[in-house]
Amino acid sequence: MQKLIVSFSPHAHGNDSTQRNMYGVLVALIPVVAVALFSYGLGALVVLLTSIVACLLTEWVITKYLLHRPSTLNDGSALITAVLLALNLPSNLPVWMVIVGAVVAIGVGKMTFGGLGCNPFNPALVGRCFLLVSFPAAMTTWPVQQQWLNYTDAVTAATPLSLMKKAIVKGDMSCLDGMPDSWHLLIGQTSNSVGGGALGEACALAILIGLVYMLARRIITWHIPVSILVTVAVLSGLLHLCSDVYASPLQQLLSGGLMLGAVFMATDYVTSPMTHRGQIIYGISIGVLTVVIRCWGSYPEGVSFAILIMNGFTPLINHYIKPQRYAKA
Repeated sequence: MQKLIVSFSPHAHGNDSTQRNMYGVLVALIPVVAVALFSYGLGALVVLLTSIVACLLTEWVITKYLLHRPSTLNDGSALITAVLLALNLPSNLPVWMVIVGAVVAIGVGKMTFGGLGCNPFNPALVGRCFLLVSFPAAMTTWPVQQQWLNYTDAVTAATPLSLMKKAIVKGDMSCLDGMPDSWHLLIGQTSNSVGGGALGEACALAILIGLVYMLARRIITWHIPVSILVTVAVLSGLLHLCSDVYASPLQQLLSGGLMLGAVFMATDYVTSPMTHRGQIIYGISIGVLTVVIRCWGSYPEGVSFAILIMNGFTPLINHYIKPQRYAKA
């Protein structure tokens, strides 16, 4: 006999489901993945497929043999983690490192805490940052685009973020001479002398297309991505006014993993605040931390660390900024 669950009104029913929203995010990622495959060819395909297989297999093994639960692969969360992890990696990363990152992302970042809905940190970023700390040389070697058949022997070069960092450290604005202009950063066409970065950094326009799709489908709201991007634009604009060694706001916005992080990772349902006010505070904090790490930290990129730091503050934000209760005057 099934137990009847009775709860107080009001009762609301909608068409939303975890599975529907997860696969909606995957649809939004299609332009980003397509541009990555076009830009990096075989290397991108190897990294992407390896990440998908390793993430799905890791979750299946842990669910079946350690947690003794029914398979959760159908909800799409492991597939999203796999794709986002791959998009945060260089196209020439060795296969075994991709597998290590996938195992850490799913096994440590997600399943250790009980699976979907319980993880305090974004699993893909846990895997990415683990690889970055463990294998910094491999994770900061960036192939130049349009080497479709080259994988491990691809020609590499400094990324736009590396050039920005070099200009700040040396105090020499001439280091920015090799920077692609904002238009080429938007469409993802960098020169042969500049590295393309991670797979998901290939084209900011593709990420913006995914953002528009998710907003139209109401998979996410504007509060987190807009607050992050506006904060970075304002702070980097003020720095640029103070000194020419700091890149322009547009170059900051369109370079590195900022767009990918703001649109697809900071908006993760589980690790971001529940209320709109909380999401704006969360987004502003990520934007501030990103600029601070980019300008004065050890790494050229700061968005991954900024998101993980603010993931840790999400319970605190939810505790102090709560949604309005029903029937409250």
